[in-house]
Order: sequence, then C-alpha cells, then structure tokens
Amino acid sequence: MTTAALPPDDKDWTWVLDRSCPDCGFDASDHPRARLGAGVRRVALRWRPLLDRPLAGERPRPEQWSALEYGAHVRDVFRICLGRLQLMLAEDDPTFANWDQDATAVDDDYGAQDPFTVARELEAAAIAFAEAYDAVADGEWGRTGTRSDGARFTVESFGRYVLHDPVHHVWDVEQGYDALEGR
Repeated sequence: MTTAALPPDDKDWTWVLDRSCPDCGFDASDHPRARLGAGVRRVALRWRPLLDRPLAGERPRPEQWSALEYGAHVRDVFRICLGRLQLMLAEDDPTFANWDQDATAVDDDYGAQDPFTVARELEAAAIAFAEAYDAVADGEWGRTGTRSDGARFTVESFGRYVLHDPVHHVWDVEQGYDALEGR
C-alpha cells in the first residue's frame, strides 16, 4: 500500500502535559522523570505484536493511518526527538527545526515499508531515546528547548510529551484493528 496524504494534524498536543488524554488514558504525572526511559522501553515492546498482524498495512478508514504507517511515524518520532533532546542538552534554549510529519509519511511512503523492518527500527530508535533519558544528569532536567511553533519544553516535560505519542498511537492502532475486524 502506498501512503496517501491525510488531512494534516495541526493540533497542539502539549495539553497532555496538564491533563490526562481522554482517548488513550495517558497521564503525564504518572511518569516520574527517572522512569521516562523505562516508560519508553515498555511502550516500544507493544509495537512488534501490532506490526506482526496480517492487517498491519490496511487502513481501517481512508482518513486513518494503518498500523504500519503509525509504526513508521512512531519510529521517526523517536529519531527526531532524540536529536531534539541532544540539542537541549548541548545548547542553551535551542529552537527545533520544523518537522512536517504528514509530508514525511508521504515522502517516505510509510505504507509501503516492511512491517518487520519498521518494528526493528522502532525498537532501536526507542532504545536510543530511552538510553538518552537514562543518562540525563540531575542538573539537566530543567534545560529548555522551543519548538518552531513556540511551544517551550524542559528536558523533563519533553520526555513526558514524547512518551504520549507512542502510547496514544498504540491506542489508535488497537481501535483501527477493532474496526478492521468488525468489532
């Protein structure tokens, strides 16, 4: 399947730092900074079984990504966000380059990628991101960075913000499988 463009997701998801997500149940306050790496590893383990399913490449609805497309997106979130974390740790209040996740999905043809490869790459990217969080020193948690739209993060809030993405997309994929399987 080739990745067709979806309507852009232009929501500001930073609200998940202040309240629980009503869809996936993610609560940022449940994730102490010292356990962010463990949280990333835990959610990464949920992806391989989702990508191993026969319908991984099928979209449940034309306007919703397949499990494969979500998995490729989550892999890239970990890769992009590792770079952003490294910037926050190396520079004073960097501004992150804009990342158009929707254009990346089409340009990299997420829907035509191999699910096994995506699962393996997602796990490797998650481990690298988790290890970077495991190595954050006590005095670095308050370092800051700013997204291109002006959203400002500390190293700590950024970790919680990023952790919501794969958790939420596991929920998206599970809902999609329910729809595909007629539940």
